[in-house]
Amino acid sequence: MNAADIKAAIRAQALAAGFDAVGFAPAQLAPEAKGRLQEFLNAGRHGDMGWMVEKADRRGDPQTLWPAARSVVVLGLNYGPDQDPLSILAARDRAAISVYARHRDYHDVVKKRLKQLGRWIAATYGCEIKVFVDTAPVMEKPLAAQGGIGWQGKHTNLVSRAFGSWLFLGEIYLALDVEPDAAEVDHCGACQRCLDVCPTAAFPAPYQLDARRCISYLTIEHAGPIPLEFRPLMGNRIYGCDDCLSVCPWNKFAQATPHAPLVAREDLTAPRLAALAALDDAAFRALFSGSPVKRIGRDRFLRNVLIAIGNSAAAELLPAIEVLLSDPAPIVRGAAVWALSRLDPGNFAARQILALREEFHPDVRSEWTAGIPISTL
Repeated sequence: MNAADIKAAIRAQALAAGFDAVGFAPAQLAPEAKGRLQEFLNAGRHGDMGWMVEKADRRGDPQTLWPAARSVVVLGLNYGPDQDPLSILAARDRAAISVYARHRDYHDVVKKRLKQLGRWIAATYGCEIKVFVDTAPVMEKPLAAQGGIGWQGKHTNLVSRAFGSWLFLGEIYLALDVEPDAAEVDHCGACQRCLDVCPTAAFPAPYQLDARRCISYLTIEHAGPIPLEFRPLMGNRIYGCDDCLSVCPWNKFAQATPHAPLVAREDLTAPRLAALAALDDAAFRALFSGSPVKRIGRDRFLRNVLIAIGNSAAAELLPAIEVLLSDPAPIVRGAAVWALSRLDPGNFAARQILALREEFHPDVRSEWTAGIPISTL
């Protein structure tokens, strides 16, 4: 079988395995991709994600990650929503969970299909393979662009002419030479809707992201209290943010996902903030079993929920705050204090002095003093 036949056979098998986009890239990154990564890290825009620095050499060079790599099969799985993800932002007593987390964990869904395809390639062509989803130090989006299945838009995410901004990515590294596809060109043109819509101005310039300002980073990766300046801007976004993805004009060609495991769960599409605030650890684990949300843990999740409650202007949510003011987790108590200062400022000052006599955790004390300065009492 010649090289063209091998490539066609792998593509056909990938589509048969349920992937929606298939491309082939060389096992090396273009110099500009490596340069962008280094600039991102040098500027400290990775925030708390120290693992990006520790594994930068492997992330920037597929052959450092696996020296035997010769080619990369880049694969995309459509997770397009069946409704506008931004419509939930107007329902302030409800929670906005990013589209990618409203269903079964995509890592499991993508990896299962990658392994199926990888086993077939290894058995058919007798070559070694390595399978990767985004938990490994792989620069997926530049590889996908080199493999022709999309381009990195100004929001730094992959954009596809066929699927818009809604593709999960995975890769199979091959110890086999396969002719690469032509890289996709940038079709963003003069459009910058994704930059303009960002609530926290997380894009210093087109094609640049400062993760420290990104709501997805703040609600998922950031472990401590969320900086005060960003809290009012988060609205009811409690896990991730879809704004920059949702406004991309190329989404007009996207279709709702046909993959059952990636169809949004009804209970995660617009859950009530009051119900989420009442979750203990066991209930949190049960609700988010099989979901990527489970990874951040109940305490960090409730931190996010309380910020959304503080932004809700819904006085009926005050009882939920009251309960969490005495939560064992300082990160939850602190967020509850901030939410109280927003929903009940008139009574906040009267409670401040007593609270400061009883609260000894520095982060929570700082929330009480930040709400209303004691000098104004």
